[in-house]
Amino acid sequence: MAALGESGSDPSSDDPFVRLGLSRDAGFDQVQAARDRCVAEAGADEQAKARFEAAYDAVLMARLRDRQQGQVTASAATASQREESAGSTTFPTLAAPGSGVLASLRNRLPDPSQSLSSLKPEWSLVDGQGRIVRIIAGFVGIGLILFSAGSIQLVLAFATIGTFLSQVRRGRRPLASLGWTFLVLSIGLAAGSVITLAISPTVLEQLSLQPLQLQALPAALLLWAASLLLA
Repeated sequence: MAALGESGSDPSSDDPFVRLGLSRDAGFDQVQAARDRCVAEAGADEQAKARFEAAYDAVLMARLRDRQQGQVTASAATASQREESAGSTTFPTLAAPGSGVLASLRNRLPDPSQSLSSLKPEWSLVDGQGRIVRIIAGFVGIGLILFSAGSIQLVLAFATIGTFLSQVRRGRRPLASLGWTFLVLSIGLAAGSVITLAISPTVLEQLSLQPLQLQALPAALLLWAASLLLA
């Protein structure tokens, strides 16, 4: 019998034995030990853990299938007997048509808890040269809005794109990044509209600002803050 992990595990492989680093005649104890080792090595990578768990399920299902078809090796019998004695409910009955496909689809479905966690905001100041670039770009954008009403649309467009790309580069999924970017933009524009309605035209004249400039300022400031802090 080949030793566990003799060839090393390959998380990207479609072969469950290769993914766990197992030989074809590995026994139940080796299969279980390989699963535990691979999951431990995956650390906080939930997708990698799910792939190892799926490979573990596939190996045990192969052992059960071999036993039902009469192709019983010592390792297959050991694996299937241990699995049945443990009362596992992981696998559907092999006799059911399409059960293997359903099990494969179940294992490939994303973890809902992980999908929801990617939507939660995480706040941390960007490090390194990126912080300097964002600070300079923010000052330039605010200055253009204050001194040139004609640049408002251009500044907000670049600020929106920059905020989206900043989140993607910091590890957030594109769809979640897009949602947070437009949420920040919408809140900023709504706040600007409220402020514009609350301030009299006389005050705007004294500030030498047009209503559109005052409306765009909160959106630009919030997008700037999001590009610096939202991860």
